[in-house]
Amino acid sequence: MTNALVPPAGPQRTLALAQLTNSVGDGAYYVTSALYFTHVVGLAPARVGLGLTLAWAVGSLVGVPLGRLADRRGPRGTAVLLALATGLAVASFLAVRGFVPFVVAACAYASAQSGLAAARQALLAGLVSAGERTGLLAHLQSTLNAGLAVGAGLGGLALRAGTRSAYLGVFALDAVSFLVCAGLLVRLPSVRGVQVRRAGGLGVLRDRPYVVVTLLNTVLLLRMPLLSLGLPLWIAERTDGPTWLVSALFVLNTGAVMVFQVRTARGITGLASATRAVRRSGWIMLAACTVFALSAGASPWVAVGALVVGAVLQVAAEMGQSAGSWQLSFDLAPADRVGEYQGFFGTGVTVARTMGPLVLTSLLLEWGTPGWLLLGGATVVASYAMGPAARRAAGAGRTAGDVDEVNRRPALAS
Repeated sequence: MTNALVPPAGPQRTLALAQLTNSVGDGAYYVTSALYFTHVVGLAPARVGLGLTLAWAVGSLVGVPLGRLADRRGPRGTAVLLALATGLAVASFLAVRGFVPFVVAACAYASAQSGLAAARQALLAGLVSAGERTGLLAHLQSTLNAGLAVGAGLGGLALRAGTRSAYLGVFALDAVSFLVCAGLLVRLPSVRGVQVRRAGGLGVLRDRPYVVVTLLNTVLLLRMPLLSLGLPLWIAERTDGPTWLVSALFVLNTGAVMVFQVRTARGITGLASATRAVRRSGWIMLAACTVFALSAGASPWVAVGALVVGAVLQVAAEMGQSAGSWQLSFDLAPADRVGEYQGFFGTGVTVARTMGPLVLTSLLLEWGTPGWLLLGGATVVASYAMGPAARRAAGAGRTAGDVDEVNRRPALAS
């Protein structure tokens, strides 16, 4: 029986361990960074928000050329260098004392993270057969959630202490976690770079069908800030539910992904099953939005019940959409440009994290129930449009093997 947190021995397990190490550091960083930059560094909250928005905008642009570099020079070496660069960028936060150095360090961090994500995907594609990639990504997602949960607990201890030393310890932990990640990645078999055919200066942007698939996936990803921002504000402003429910719903989501993500992805083996999963997730998300809307104006315990049911539906939709999109992102990318294409596909996450808070607060807090229904309806429309968009991309020859598959087989490091 397959364990949800432990993939098979070999490269798959090493990739999972690398994911676990840096996700523990990231979990601690996520829960403490805002207070570190405001309380310790002394930056105004608005400036922190502006700096991080600029940083992730730069990171989303840099991710594509760094992914292209991984395709050409080999994804393992590129991933190792970018893991080291991420650790160095995190360590540089320890020396930040003003806004401009903060923006520079944040841009370096976001760029290295975006490039590392693309290089890792290219490395995964080179080490794992096409039929096993979605299953491994499900393992990695479960591992990611486990690491974030542990890291968040460590970050909570630093928040409780509230001292400068505690915050600095968290950042040092995150930096070291990326050094360990690099050490694990270097143990993997090397994957030969490929001779990338010339695609013009626009690169992946010339592949319009893939761009459409990425844009539709970005719409589906607008639900990402729901758990961290949309629901907490909704519970506090529009329902009589207790505020502790925010933490309970986060734990429910994290635990469900850890236990069920691998099972959810098990039946997804190609474009047809992937588009079905995405379409089904759209309807489930619409049901979740409808149930969430029912919590407004209800008694406290009715509100709690509606919010819990909505959260269960939401995480089911999330797992289905994630698994389907993973399969599509790989199957529709040319074999010689996986890193570049994954770098572009990953910009959807950045856009969702940047635009999602504005979209969700406008829809949910200002529009209320109609806003929830509009969010759910947009999800259904995007999920149904994904099928024709994916078929068009596949029909354009994106999966026909642009280079010999041998070029993507692992070559043992010397």
